Amino acid sequence: MLIKVNGQDKEVPEGSNILSLLDAFKLTPDKVAVELNRRLVKTALYGNALESGDQVEIVTFVGGG
Repeated sequence: MLIKVNGQDKEVPEGSNILSLLDAFKLTPDKVAVELNRRLVKTALYGNALESGDQVEIVTFVGGG
């Protein structure tokens, strides 16, 4: 199925979820914030299946000082 990740089209298998998407990008849930269709997603819901046409934004936390 086709979804949009950070503005780019991405083909993912049916039944994919945010956790599998993060794994594909080698990211961990504790180091990112995720929006699904312009709404912030709670970590507890990362296992919910994505649907074709969903728009996902992944923002990584960067430390600095």
